[in-house]
Amino acid sequence: MVLMASDLDIARSASIEPIETIAWKLGISSHELVPMGKGMAKITWEALSQRFSKPQGSLVLVTSVNPTPFGEGKTVTTIGLTQALCAIGQSATCVIREPSMGPVFGIKGGAAGGGHSQVLPMEEINLHFTGDLHAVTSAHNLLSALIDNHIKQGNESKLESTRIFWPRVIDMNDRSLRDIVIGLGGPANGNTRQDRFDITAASEVMAILVLAQDYADLRRRIGEIVVGESIDGNPVKAEEIGAAGAMTLLLRNAFLPNMVQTLEGNPAFIHGGPFANIAHGNSSIIADRLALGAADIVVTEAGFGSDMGAEKFMHIKAANSGKAPDCVVMNVTIRSMKLHGGAFGSRGGYRPSKEELEAEDVDAVIRGAQGNLDRHIKNMAGFGMPVLVSINRFESDTDEELEALKREAQKSGAVHVALTEVHSNGGQGGVDLAKAVVSAVQDHVANGRPFTPLFTKDVPVLEKVEAIASRIYKAEGVEVSASAMKQLSKFQAWGYGHLPVCMAKTQYSFSHDPGKLGAPVGFTIPVREFRLNAGAGFIVAVLGNMMTMPGLPKRPAALDMDMDEEGRLTGVFG
Repeated sequence: MVLMASDLDIARSASIEPIETIAWKLGISSHELVPMGKGMAKITWEALSQRFSKPQGSLVLVTSVNPTPFGEGKTVTTIGLTQALCAIGQSATCVIREPSMGPVFGIKGGAAGGGHSQVLPMEEINLHFTGDLHAVTSAHNLLSALIDNHIKQGNESKLESTRIFWPRVIDMNDRSLRDIVIGLGGPANGNTRQDRFDITAASEVMAILVLAQDYADLRRRIGEIVVGESIDGNPVKAEEIGAAGAMTLLLRNAFLPNMVQTLEGNPAFIHGGPFANIAHGNSSIIADRLALGAADIVVTEAGFGSDMGAEKFMHIKAANSGKAPDCVVMNVTIRSMKLHGGAFGSRGGYRPSKEELEAEDVDAVIRGAQGNLDRHIKNMAGFGMPVLVSINRFESDTDEELEALKREAQKSGAVHVALTEVHSNGGQGGVDLAKAVVSAVQDHVANGRPFTPLFTKDVPVLEKVEAIASRIYKAEGVEVSASAMKQLSKFQAWGYGHLPVCMAKTQYSFSHDPGKLGAPVGFTIPVREFRLNAGAGFIVAVLGNMMTMPGLPKRPAALDMDMDEEGRLTGVFG
């Protein structure tokens, strides 16, 4: 057996074309670029606004079954499909999210694809990139600092210090910051109060960045952020604190999409980085609009499984952008179906050995597909667009397992099932999927059913929560805590009772319990808390024990990372 080179070695061996050459493939000239380093550039606002008015191409949404500890390669599929579309002569590009340093140094080790389906320059993308996440962190924490200074300097808005909703953020996994006390040391150090940190990807500022339509909308949304409650019981906004203008200034460059390239020299956009389990899990609307105005087919991905990022795409992103997908690609692996089919036990915590993971188990694959995959396919088809299944092949997958999975996916309603090998073969490994996507998109544009979300925008928040829980998760009911109900009643009294809902829950299960594998039924969804994101335009429903500040694993990926005497990274990103 020939061992494949590491992701890092493959990326380093690639020749990075000048970003001006890459941009010109989409008709973007050099004077419309803001260079940000070798192989990276932002697109100027003038170039963006010009392309917003152009005819829009077709949008392909890549999603997945519930993720497992083994990794399903959704970003690999997204990039590989883009390369394959270009290889068969299509005008195509992709739009993906920016990596967060929390997961990079925690578990993932990298989030720029893998094998022969990566975006470049991979090392820079996985670290500081163009500084967008730092800008979001700074803008968010500027508001935090101005809130506490506002209270100390007279508190003109009468903000009640025990009813401040706005936390602080950091782009790192640090569980010790989930609950803190600030302002210790006497009056000179400010007002003593309880506070918390969220990870930057969960920040409302991040959500605003990816949902705003233009600079004016960005500025308006920042001003609409509700930071807390006054002693009179009224909402206090960032505009009243005087923070909105300076916050928007910090986001001026971060708001511009980033262009990079795939290993095969195709244009790719990376912009925004909200997680799908605690935020809405999709890249920016303006990056999509730019790409759709420059290419015939745009491939984007939604975070985690379709019950997370894809559901939020349909009810939050599409509601803001007015653009629904023209087809959905469901990413799946043999090993994920084995897990959801009970091959490694009935709960998700057990990590099988390499031998157990690679042992053939056709029956477990069938059980997993008939439960987990079937539910994902039918949920997505219910929104009115064709669903294609992409089986991301691993070397240990057997022909019998692959045939069984293909057969079950077709039974569940997939219009096409493709075996993709983009990790090992790049674009050529995804040609079958690419051809099927082109056919599905063309047919949907000509004859497709209308986009059908689960509810209209005027439905009350709690009814939206119940609809998602019953129709996407297949829960028997929703149980709202007394404190959460009190929070929701307050938001309704303030006029926010019909906003979209962003469900914050585990990504590993259709339920709130990460241990409930497959396609669980007979459970009740517990809503622990509601959080108002008025500027972003949605309410977050926090389910079960979900945390908006992740912790590090027992052995973080950071422990294996270093740099040699030449400044080259070692032990990172595969």
